Amino acid sequence: MISSSKPRKQRIFRFTAPMHVRQKFVHARIAKELAAKLGISKRNIAVRKGDTVKVMSGSHKGKTGKVTTVDLKRTIVIIDGISRKNAKGKELPIPIKTSSVYVTDLDLSDKLRTAKIEAAKAKKV
Repeated sequence: MISSSKPRKQRIFRFTAPMHVRQKFVHARIAKELAAKLGISKRNIAVRKGDTVKVMSGSHKGKTGKVTTVDLKRTIVIIDGISRKNAKGKELPIPIKTSSVYVTDLDLSDKLRTAKIEAAKAKKV
């Protein structure tokens, strides 16, 4: 990543990072129970569409829902069921930073993701 500890350089790095690097910015904490069930020792995991997450900070703290969208450009997630009404009465989803969420359940329908978890298990042993 970046070796400088200067805040200005850190911000420039994050704002100008290419998409393949931004993928690392959308990782979130994984529940200890889920990590134990899967048999992995990782602390963070990439948030993907279909994962179930719990909001840990902000005005929606404690709410749980499935991720419907992951936006790499803004490093946010849209969670099903967390929305607000605008002035015209239309329901709008609220974007939530991935640093504020906690992964409680994974969508393991992707074979590559399942293989990655299996590799992490093998690496642990």
